[in-house]
Amino acid sequence: MISSDEKALAKPVILDTDIGGDMDDTWALVLLLLCPELDVKLIVSATGDTTYRAKIVARLLEVAGRTDIPVGIGMPQGKRSHPNHWKPGPWIFSQAAWVENYNLQKYPGTLHTDGIAAMVETIMASPEVVTLISIGPLSNIAEALEREPAIAPKCRFVGMHGSIRASWCKKGQIAETNVAGDIAASKMVFTAPWRDMIITPTDSCAKVGLRDKNYQAILQSEKPLLRAMIENYRVWAQWTPQRKESFPHSSSGLCDTVAIYLAFSTEWLAMERMGIRISDDGYTNPDANAKIMDVAMDWKDLPAFESFLTQRLMT
Repeated sequence: MISSDEKALAKPVILDTDIGGDMDDTWALVLLLLCPELDVKLIVSATGDTTYRAKIVARLLEVAGRTDIPVGIGMPQGKRSHPNHWKPGPWIFSQAAWVENYNLQKYPGTLHTDGIAAMVETIMASPEVVTLISIGPLSNIAEALEREPAIAPKCRFVGMHGSIRASWCKKGQIAETNVAGDIAASKMVFTAPWRDMIITPTDSCAKVGLRDKNYQAILQSEKPLLRAMIENYRVWAQWTPQRKESFPHSSSGLCDTVAIYLAFSTEWLAMERMGIRISDDGYTNPDANAKIMDVAMDWKDLPAFESFLTQRLMT
């Protein structure tokens, strides 16, 4: 649990997450709750069935004893995605069994049915700069900007978005899902006047995963929050034979955990400052004439980050 002194020094944060599809959002949320550097003011669900996603957030917060954190239900999936890229299937509900009997309306904390309004209100009311962490498609953030453009200068934007030179540990660019999932929204967010902007594209974050002693420490932990995370992970792993086979030995890719880390440190990452322009087909292309941001292009010390991730989760 974060002490009152640590919380007083922590950066105010809002998390926007499409938790409930891939598993790394769940790991990222648990990491966020265990970072004394960050003071979580609001968590908003993003993309598709946002009520389902909010259930996962709320249940994890209950297990963590953090129902002081408000939960917001975000917008459903936008209609602006590239037609050949974003094709949700049954896997999008891959953690549904974990919250099958969870009643979101009985969440002991504050539940905002309009998560966008809650996001705007939280940012505008904050006397400090808010760090807005996005680890999903950007429909919610774009809607918030449309409702209140003045939020951008009051925020640092940190995101897991894009693919510059490499994807999933292979050379070559892709139209990465968090960008191509809502291209019009991505264009709006990537040109907004944020106080500063930092992203981890697949070039760096796709390399992250836990295995061997790091993974076994998490897998065998008796800490309630980690047990809940692993239970959730076990449900998710049932969706494919490959996931079932790897579950006892290693985690899946943990891209979104890097965005949480970037909210307070870049120590182990190789950063480049560059302009990024979103193409009409959802690519994140370097462009010196586009908005300049800090991009985590690779690692200075990936093992150090993975050890940190393990130790922080075990805290």
